[in-house]
Amino acid sequence: MHPNPIFHDASLEQNLGFARERGFGTLAINGEDGPLLAHIPFLISDDGKTVELHLVRSNPIARALSNPAQAVVSVAGPDSYISPDWYEIDEQVPTWNYISVHLRGTLEKLEATELRAHLDRLSAANEARLLPKTPWKADKMSPEPLEKMMRMIVPCRMTIENIDGTWKLGQNKPTDARHAAAKMTKAHNLGHETNTLAALMLGSND
Repeated sequence: MHPNPIFHDASLEQNLGFARERGFGTLAINGEDGPLLAHIPFLISDDGKTVELHLVRSNPIARALSNPAQAVVSVAGPDSYISPDWYEIDEQVPTWNYISVHLRGTLEKLEATELRAHLDRLSAANEARLLPKTPWKADKMSPEPLEKMMRMIVPCRMTIENIDGTWKLGQNKPTDARHAAAKMTKAHNLGHETNTLAALMLGSND
């Protein structure tokens, strides 16, 4: 996370809401030979206290979870390169604007009996975003192939102990300079979801 506190002005609710809406991130724990990473869909509980997820049984993180482990889920948002020329003021340097939220806590493997309910919740949450499409449900599958696939994955839960977010939107620049950079960010589209990032830059601290 960026160390400048000016980029950490989002509220707990904003950070949690952002992570919940994205629903996909990078899970990391410390392994015996270095960091272990996995890219995961996830759900955050209604009370914001836990993250539920699943891993392929052969995933190194799943194999390492014989005991609970400290973990972080990094949730990335829109990002873009920012040219110093875009600020239209002197003595500037290149940078990268972005949003990222880190959820830290204790990760544990759950019993296999909890897997089906987790998968049903996860698919329901994502299928609901596709309305008016009729939601896909696991009972559309035959029992044998569904059970075979479920044997390949394990349910996990992380108890959230800390939430931190970086919303680097040019808050450290004069308003006119930030707005000028936002317009060029949208025009050049160098990054991911640059239209969203530009809109946030235009609205930051105004």
